[in-house]
Amino acid sequence: MTTPDPPEHVRATFGLREMAPIPLGDDWDGGWRCGDVVLTPVVDHARAAWSARIRETLVVDGMRLARPVRATDGRYVVSGWRADTFIAGVAEPRHDEVVSLSLRLHAATIELDRPRFLAQPPVTPWSEADIFLAADRAAWEQVPLRSVRAAGVDLPESMDGQRSVILLTQLATLRREVSAPAQLVHGDLFGMVLFAGAMAPGLADITPYWRPVPWAAAVIVVDSLAWGGADEGLLERWDDLPEWPQMLIRAVMFRLAVHALHPRSQPEALPGLARVADLIRLMV
Repeated sequence: MTTPDPPEHVRATFGLREMAPIPLGDDWDGGWRCGDVVLTPVVDHARAAWSARIRETLVVDGMRLARPVRATDGRYVVSGWRADTFIAGVAEPRHDEVVSLSLRLHAATIELDRPRFLAQPPVTPWSEADIFLAADRAAWEQVPLRSVRAAGVDLPESMDGQRSVILLTQLATLRREVSAPAQLVHGDLFGMVLFAGAMAPGLADITPYWRPVPWAAAVIVVDSLAWGGADEGLLERWDDLPEWPQMLIRAVMFRLAVHALHPRSQPEALPGLARVADLIRLMV
């Protein structure tokens, strides 16, 4: 879906007045290319500014990273838009390469501090980011979705939404304590990595979570199996990662919670997650 094009005053503030914007689609979250710069609409100002600050100096082995472009007054975000350098590429079903990239990325993010917005509980009315934060907590808290109920948020009434709640509650009984340390990780790399021939894979943004590195890899594997057409061997090819079955359980619980809580969830997304949940049960 194409977002409205960036207003003229936004383009001018980023020094792009003479550039005709070209829509880039989902690979850039609805961004518009103006020459060598991409303007992307921002939902959460704090997260966008945080990502820009991190990407400004972060160096990752074997990865191209979009760098922020500051406005003429030094800002990262102007009237709900951010600007980044354009990097060529499109998302491709190169699932093992995405997992490998995640490990390299998180070796570089290990020293980063936890952003304040990740430590704060989601508050109603929920934003898009709050939904994912609540779903993440549901996968790790002792009683899944307890914090959602405590916030006064209604659980889904649809059949597929209720089914997703039942599945994640069942999976919760398979969880055991894990010792892998939490750090800053990108928790949504599936479909976000840009490939361009033999060039190093590229990344336009960072979606932050404070979880163990193997969990971020597990989310990629769950997404790839549920919706990306990956072969089941993907589960075993990364089983040398610490506490792998437990990370997979929490990853699929996270996605089931997103399915239950997100107002734009589609029923056809659930069968893939249910199949992955069955595969993971066999590993525990």
